[in-house]
Formats: sequence, structure tokens, C-alpha cells
Amino acid sequence: MSFNSPASADKATSALAVNDFSQFTLLPQLNDRIATLGYQIPTPVQAQVIPAVMAGRDVQAKASTGSGKTAAFALPLLDMLAKSGGRDSSANWVSCLVLVPTRELAQQVADSFKSYGSELKGSIKTLAVYGGVSVNSQMLSLRGGCDVLVATPGRLLDLVSSNAVKLGRVKHLVLDEADRMLGLGFQEELQQILALIKQPKQSLLFSATFGEETQALTQALLNQPAKIEITDSEQPVSLVQRVITVNKVKKTQLLIHLLKENQWRQVLVFASAKNSCNKIQQKLEKAGISAQVFHSDKAQGARTRLMQGFKSGDIQVLIATDIAARGIDIEKLPVVINYELPRSPADYMHRIGRSGRAGESGLGLSLISHDEYHHFKVIEKKNKLKLQREQIVGFEADKEAPLDCPSRQAKPQAKPAGTGKKHRKKQAQVNAEVWGKK
Repeated sequence: MSFNSPASADKATSALAVNDFSQFTLLPQLNDRIATLGYQIPTPVQAQVIPAVMAGRDVQAKASTGSGKTAAFALPLLDMLAKSGGRDSSANWVSCLVLVPTRELAQQVADSFKSYGSELKGSIKTLAVYGGVSVNSQMLSLRGGCDVLVATPGRLLDLVSSNAVKLGRVKHLVLDEADRMLGLGFQEELQQILALIKQPKQSLLFSATFGEETQALTQALLNQPAKIEITDSEQPVSLVQRVITVNKVKKTQLLIHLLKENQWRQVLVFASAKNSCNKIQQKLEKAGISAQVFHSDKAQGARTRLMQGFKSGDIQVLIATDIAARGIDIEKLPVVINYELPRSPADYMHRIGRSGRAGESGLGLSLISHDEYHHFKVIEKKNKLKLQREQIVGFEADKEAPLDCPSRQAKPQAKPAGTGKKHRKKQAQVNAEVWGKK
């Protein structure tokens, strides 16, 4: 991995720039391992988070996807777990709990812990538990407890209710993609889990965005945290964003044209719904382009095989819903295409962030038709972007929306009840009362 010069460390931890992993005083086995993996200069989020975690502080970190945050918390936690002498194997206790929103992210984070800690003396037992697969095999794996448990909230509570795992001795708690967990409706599950943990020794919260709900969780969970925010100017500029306007009826034809014209080796295409994914795949197949779909109708085993095939290059085009937008780390993925825009401006960044990771060059391409013009302006405003609109010869968008375009037929609708600023402020107060104080 090669990066631009990292930002200076958080004032609460260190005022010095960190240019080498050896400055963190990690165990030699960890330094040797990350050197073998090609890690050279710490990313900005690693430069600030690692010393804060090693100092025992709670952390509130905001960083965009692809910033290297998994290593930022995994490396110091592995260091502390190894130095503490390991877990108590007399029961199903867990030392370090990492909560994530999706199955794919759970497996990815667990794999990272295993990879980073593979040279440590003694056994650091790391497990991933999530829904969609047999709970019995996970219960068997948890016998004797584990050092690091990476879990989705729902499956974790299933295992707790079956006495397969105990959370009363969790020393380190990590919430990764906290905004996504709250967005997926995990608030009640998180409350139950926090009640079981009671008082972790150290809590780390990572999120790409910090809305009102996330702030309420932060206040309840963290104790005088080191607040770290990585701005876009501190991130390596490696991802090119492009926007192409096209009439809605020609969008699929344009996608086919781009795939054939550019002959990209690997393309991740995002659509808004499962039916859209299936329809796009059928049209691509008719045009002679092999593609697969990735969404929640796929069983976990099928999803794992699809992702492995895509990562290995056996699958050239993968069409996915937002289930793949977060937590999927595909090395050197060259292109992400938004065939349809996400509802959330934050999800736009998570989508395109699958490309241009770890200093590699990448392309985030959005195909927008007339009915999406306004929404893309909202995405730009929220993410502080201003992108030039392009057109492709033969697929130019009309100056005016076609008569059958939804943007001409639909009348502006009033905002649904409970979505205004006053409601959000009131909801934030309610959330603060629900989460309570730490």
C-alpha cells in the first residue's frame, strides 16, 4: 500500500505525523506481518486511531470507506489481546466484540483480524457470526469462548439467548459502520447488547456519517473519546467521479455500450432493487455480456461464492443492490457504476468507495436520467461535490424530459409527516433519552 503523507495525529493523542508503523510500538510479530502484507505508510485514520486505542482511550472516528479503518482498530486490539495473555476459556466468554451491519462485512473484518494476527505467538481465536447460515455450527465454534467475535446484532442475540456466548467480560467493544446499523433498524438490538455488556473497558465507534441518531449513540456509549475526523483533503485522490446524462429508455443500451467499449476487467453495477438487478442481468446476457446478480434473495452460500468469483476475476460484471455497498473490500476494483442512484447521499459515497481503495486508481460512474437530476444535485450538495455532466455520442439526453418521464408527470408532493427539521430535533431528544447516559 502506498499513500500520500498522512495527516497529523489527533491533538488528544499526538501532535506528530506518523510515517512508519514501527512508531506505534506494536508487537514485532504484528509489524512483521503488516510489512509482509505491503503496508508502508499508515493512512490518516490509522495514524490517529492506533495510538489512541493503544492508550486505552474511547474513540469516535469519522472516515470514508476505503480509508483503512479496519486495520486502524484491529492492529492495536490484537496487540493488547496478545499482551494480556488471552481469554478465559472456562466458559463462552468474549474479550473483544466487533458489531457490524452485514454478513459480508462480518466475514471481511474477521478475515482481517486473522490475517493481521497470524504470526502472533499463542492463539488469538477470532470468529464471525451472522445470519443466513446454520446457527448450530456457530454455537459449536463458540465453545470455550473467543478473543475476537465479529457479529451482526440479530445473530449475536440469538446466540446469547441460547447461552452459546456470554458478553459480561467484554473488554473492548467496536461498532463499525454505526450509521448503517442504525439505518437498518438495529437500534433495539444494540440497546439489548449494550445492556448485556454493561461497562466495557474500551469502546470504539466508527462511522462514515454522524447523524442525530448516531450522535445519541455516541453520547451513551463513549467516555471522553478521542474525536477523529478524516476530511476528503486528507485522503489520497485516487477515485475519479463521472456523471453521464441519458434518456431513461436508453440507459441499459448505454451501459452495454460502455461495457463493450471500455472492456473493463471488473465492474460493480448498482441498482436500487432486486427486480432491477435481475432485469439488467437479462438484458446484458442478451447482449452477450456475462453478468451475475448479488442481493438479499441469494442464500448466504451463494453470496459468498459470487463474491469470491468476483474478487478472483471469474465474474466480470456483478449487479448488486446496496447490500454490497458497505463492507466489501475488492482489491483494485477499477469501476463502480450507479445504474440507479441510492436514496441516501451517504450511500452514494459508500457505493463508489468500493473503487479507488488503498491508493489504487478507480472510477465511480453514475448514469442519470431526467427524473434523477434533482436527486443527484442533493447528493452533490450533501457530499460537497460539483461534477460536470457528460454525454456520450449516440446516447445524448434530450434537453427537456420526454413526455413519459416521471419527472414531468408527477406533481410535487408535500413532505411526509415526521420528516421535517422540528421532528428530527425532537427525535434526537427522544433517542438521547432512550440510549441514556453512560
